[in-house]
Amino acid sequence: METKHWITGTVNTPAGAVYKVSTEITNAELLEHLLCRVSGFRNSYTVTPGLYAVGEPNQDSHVVVTANYKLTFDKVRESLAGENVWIMALDTKGINVWCAAGKGTFGTEELIKRILDTQLTVLVTHRKIIVPQLGAPGVSAHVVKKITEFQALYGPVRVSDLKDYIKSGCKATKEMRRVHFSTIDRLVLTPMEIIPAMGIFAVFAVIMFLFFGLSATGINFVSAAKGAFPFLVLALTAILSGAFITPMLLPIIPFKSFAVKGLIVGVLMTWFSKMLFPSLLSTTTELTIFAYIFFPAISSYAALQFTGATTFTGMSGVKKELKYAVPLYITTAVISIVMLALYKVNLWRAL
Repeated sequence: METKHWITGTVNTPAGAVYKVSTEITNAELLEHLLCRVSGFRNSYTVTPGLYAVGEPNQDSHVVVTANYKLTFDKVRESLAGENVWIMALDTKGINVWCAAGKGTFGTEELIKRILDTQLTVLVTHRKIIVPQLGAPGVSAHVVKKITEFQALYGPVRVSDLKDYIKSGCKATKEMRRVHFSTIDRLVLTPMEIIPAMGIFAVFAVIMFLFFGLSATGINFVSAAKGAFPFLVLALTAILSGAFITPMLLPIIPFKSFAVKGLIVGVLMTWFSKMLFPSLLSTTTELTIFAYIFFPAISSYAALQFTGATTFTGMSGVKKELKYAVPLYITTAVISIVMLALYKVNLWRAL
């Protein structure tokens, strides 16, 4: 038997022994959940795909389908406290339901495979499974029923409504079907965009220090610090503009495109920074142009990354954005490099 603390025993069934799981989340797991929000820890935070038992389920108990991303799995088992239910974890490669459905890992083929592998027809007498509503894009219910005889019932959007959904005879209210993505929901996800961006910021900082410090006689550290500092401040502002301010104000920023939303916020924040701290931007034309095109583009790119975390967009919408955004970013990068090169050439000529 596995020694994981959330596994409390086994339930004997006609299909064999099934691990029984706790519905309590420990402090250690809460810390793990936090790490998932702020680091790459989430990339390996998984449970073994298969069937699990909550309480003392029997052949008449409901079967709830979810992802094998442990944070999602934990939310599901916690919400089912006091119930006798089977949980089927699909192999979504450690990705949450919404993202896995878009990528195809929470899909028809995997669901059918898991039903057959767990011998679900032997385990329960009914032929119904509860699939999360946000997983619906990846599941063809009619194909599942044709091959396995199991009818896919689409559960509520939020796992907190799962128990009420089951108690109501698997009937969802309009509120259970409504997708919410509140300010808090959005802000909780921002560390996953901000923290990786800080690694890129560190590389940018080194490049800026070398760029402004490099001279014909070597590296002038005073010039490096003085020249790079304003642009490092603007870079941090751009990251926060796209990865924090844009998600926070998402519903009220004009246009549907995340790239455009981030661009708007980036331009405004660059301008605001210049007004608040005039010394941030050089009077040199080349550096001013660089600042006003490069940093808003960074904000736009950071905002575009947030599409993977929101239910506001679909796969087709993301592809459409990438089609015009990527060429724009490439063009911006080329112009930015040219502006920096012109600045350096003109500076050396003036010496």
